[in-house]
Amino acid sequence: MANERYTRTNQKIYFAGLALEACRKAEAARPANALGIIKAEREAAIFHLYGALLGLCHEIAGYYRLAGPDVRQAEQLLDPQVLAAAPSPELSELIELAKRPDSWLAQLLLSYQALYQPPQELKVAKVDPRLALIEAVSLEQDEPELGLEQIESWRQSLKNLAMRFRETLVEW
Repeated sequence: MANERYTRTNQKIYFAGLALEACRKAEAARPANALGIIKAEREAAIFHLYGALLGLCHEIAGYYRLAGPDVRQAEQLLDPQVLAAAPSPELSELIELAKRPDSWLAQLLLSYQALYQPPQELKVAKVDPRLALIEAVSLEQDEPELGLEQIESWRQSLKNLAMRFRETLVEW
């Protein structure tokens, strides 16, 4: 594989697609460990999409020779101060997308950050001391998991954005 910056972005987008495909296969086949496979592949897809975003940020930073093209977190380049120091239309668009809470990019960033959060136990205060000390626990989650369609739409949006940016980043 070539040692160009875009290869890492392409690779991560491809890996996210593989993870989503494995997730779909697990949903269709429904093996005994389907829930574990689905959760693992969903997390892998989010992980790889974040890596693709970071790769795209590295492409932009490399093209414009921004300080710190070797950053390890996309948020370090998606900072308005970086844009103020070295304006670029691509970085500006990414920062604008990241700031809008309803955008696919902001949702991707939140989902990626959630991967590193420990499970949160619901804190419920006992109201009546006569209630049983031992309660039945359900393993079912109350909140719905992130849908594969939504992750696939993020993947397609990132892929399209990278293709569009690359058209303008080409030197003639």
